Amino acid sequence: MSDSKKNQLKKSLGLSFNIAVLIGGTIGVGILRTPGSIAGLLDNYWLVIASWLFGGLFVLIGANSYAELATMLPKAGGSYNYIKRAFGEYAGFLSGWFDYITNVIPPAFYCIVISEYMIILFPELKEFSTEMAISLLIAFVLLHLSGVKNGSLIQQITSLLKVICFFALLVACFMYSGVKLAPIPKDNSLVQIGLLFGFFKSLQLIIGTYNGWNSVCFFAEENDDPSKNIPKSLFSGVLLVIAIYVLLNVAFFHVLPIESIAKSNLAAADVANVIFGKNGAIIVTVISIFSLISILNAFMMIPPRILYGLSRDGFFIKKGTAVNKGGTPIVALLVSSLFSLFLICIGSFEVLFSFAAFTSIIVWGLAYCSLIKLRISEPDLPRPYRSAWYPFTTIIAIIASLALLIGFVYSDPKSFIIIVAITLISYPLFLVLRRKKK
Repeated sequence: MSDSKKNQLKKSLGLSFNIAVLIGGTIGVGILRTPGSIAGLLDNYWLVIASWLFGGLFVLIGANSYAELATMLPKAGGSYNYIKRAFGEYAGFLSGWFDYITNVIPPAFYCIVISEYMIILFPELKEFSTEMAISLLIAFVLLHLSGVKNGSLIQQITSLLKVICFFALLVACFMYSGVKLAPIPKDNSLVQIGLLFGFFKSLQLIIGTYNGWNSVCFFAEENDDPSKNIPKSLFSGVLLVIAIYVLLNVAFFHVLPIESIAKSNLAAADVANVIFGKNGAIIVTVISIFSLISILNAFMMIPPRILYGLSRDGFFIKKGTAVNKGGTPIVALLVSSLFSLFLICIGSFEVLFSFAAFTSIIVWGLAYCSLIKLRISEPDLPRPYRSAWYPFTTIIAIIASLALLIGFVYSDPKSFIIIVAITLISYPLFLVLRRKKK
């Protein structure tokens, strides 16, 4: 059997996995933490709800474009395949590595945060935080080495448990009637610069909590029917996430007034304390752990797919395409996990997360541009799904991405300088790799 046939990914994933990985890869502890920060920035109930809906609409418009791209080019690695096809090898190389870095950071972070939440439940484990994080990483590496089907099953179970936990919290909030929502003061200052900045800053936080919405595209090559499953899972998954996020915010405001939410670092815990008493914090901790296990499993699967695609195109070592009997890109998984292990040991994420917020917006924006370019340059390319209301929705997605990028540059110029520096360094490296490929 030739290497190319032996190292092909297996078509063993279906619609239920797609929806599970989208929900699992998107809903984390962000929704439990960010409502307080956003309420502090906007201090207006309707503006807070509108900002969550606006963020969801941006993602939904993005899903509309990605549904066409992923069904047109159903290849492992997602975004960089479309960008490479539209704008050439260097654009593909750069966006692929940007996307890889964005997605390889989270596993280490989630391992550390799960260990910290476990310590809240079991304080006697305080001295073993790093060891717990490393053990968790090793356990998930072993799980995924055993095959794609096991990883898929865990994803579906943990995502279902996550949705049940959030639904139970929602019901508990709406059943509670001990505190009336404080009257919303009339605010005629919508045009004030401070409020405009607050709205923009809140959108950055919200986009962060929606990050992971395009997870299904990384697994397009392994899907048993990508033409039907990808659009269905993108739209149903994104709509479900939007519903959960908006309803949770409404539910939190049903229990506590905006003034109280705005002062909270972990809004969900404060709400749960009001509803459940002293056990509230424990309940939210358990929900957080379920959320994090599901999102960790998703992000253990995503980076190896990007690295597999990069390796196949000559942008990483040839062995990066090695696939084991269970359908796992084994070398790509081990390389990504070693990077996660390194990050757990150094434990510094602030700079990396700022960088990741930038790169994700850049990659999404380039992917939307590639949709327009490919419609013009390759009109006859088979398109099982065609983006609705094209080109207007795609142009809106590009403008929104550009606006967010400008906002990021304004609020975090250091990360922007790092990205410019990496881009400048990347070109000579790309030329060396291309020469080796020849």
